[in-house]
Amino acid sequence: MSRQQVFTGSPWEPLVGYCRAIRVGNRVEVAGTTAMQEGVVVGAGDPYVQTKFILQTVEKALNELGASLNDVVRTRMFVTDITRWEEVGKAHGEFFGEIQPVATMVEVSALIDPLLMVEIEAEAIIDTE
Repeated sequence: MSRQQVFTGSPWEPLVGYCRAIRVGNRVEVAGTTAMQEGVVVGAGDPYVQTKFILQTVEKALNELGASLNDVVRTRMFVTDITRWEEVGKAHGEFFGEIQPVATMVEVSALIDPLLMVEIEAEAIIDTE
């Protein structure tokens, strides 16, 4: 089965040894994605802005692999402050309100950079019929 990968230039991709997204057959998996752009945190202190940026990055990676947000069947959201879940949920709803994949949101003690407040994974299945 063929394997296609997308890289976003994150400083952690080569260090840790992973790609942003991978497609194998009709499945696409998007790695935990944060609001990091060229080594700078986007939307520091604002989980809504971070979530929007993350989902734009996820969408771009999906598109590069022949998928779209409509193909997403699951998202996992990791947040550093669950009391701000509504801000993350609002942004998630702007991207997935009509698609409605299954979703999980959990609080974690920290992410890789202390200014990051949200990390999101996504799974997609491309309808090949």
